[in-house]
Amino acid sequence: MPELPEVETVRRGLEPVLEGARLTMARQNRPDLRFPFPERFVERLDGATVLRLERRAKYLLFPLSTGETWVTHLGMTGRFTLQEAAPGKHEHMSLTAERAGVLTRLGYADARRFGFMGLIPTEAVEGHAWFVDLGPEPLGNGFSAAHLAEVFDGKAQNIKVSLLDQRNVAGLGNIYVCEALYRARISPLTPAGKVSRPRLERLATEVRNVLADAITAGGSTLKDFANVEGGQGYFQH
Repeated sequence: MPELPEVETVRRGLEPVLEGARLTMARQNRPDLRFPFPERFVERLDGATVLRLERRAKYLLFPLSTGETWVTHLGMTGRFTLQEAAPGKHEHMSLTAERAGVLTRLGYADARRFGFMGLIPTEAVEGHAWFVDLGPEPLGNGFSAAHLAEVFDGKAQNIKVSLLDQRNVAGLGNIYVCEALYRARISPLTPAGKVSRPRLERLATEVRNVLADAITAGGSTLKDFANVEGGQGYFQH
């Protein structure tokens, strides 16, 4: 499943094409992914302008001029692809982005269909069920050793599972939790509540370092992940 660095790589790849672009020729090729597409999905996208591109945990968020935010979760095999002349295999929706007179085709394919999309009133996003319980972003100001000490206090659950809990830290998955614990020299089996404050300081630093390194490398491609141009990530090397 794409983790924070892979989703951020996709966001950065889409940003030059989608930010400020008007969406046209939206097309939906099936009724559902993991969940049904939103009601009148194509109609609600068509003619809207993308105000900006954001990421929250493993979600992509595109606030629109219509007052709604288009939310996408890539699931395990979801993939946005730019400039495909014809629909690729397993393509479930597509649209054209018009920016500064330039038209770019954007397609979304998802072989296993574990991804999903939503349209949420922008002012209601933070309180939506997908987001309300998420912890702080590990690259943001809300993430620190002090935060880890607070959420891990008294926990017998091992530290790896505790870091994977999206209520504690948003966006971390198996690849980067394992790497950060290795760099911090903390056994993944250690009870979270037993990790000392100095070791949590090092862990918080290594979480940030691992994510920054992975984003620089374009994420990790172990099997399915590809960026919007079809290229692979190289962090796994």
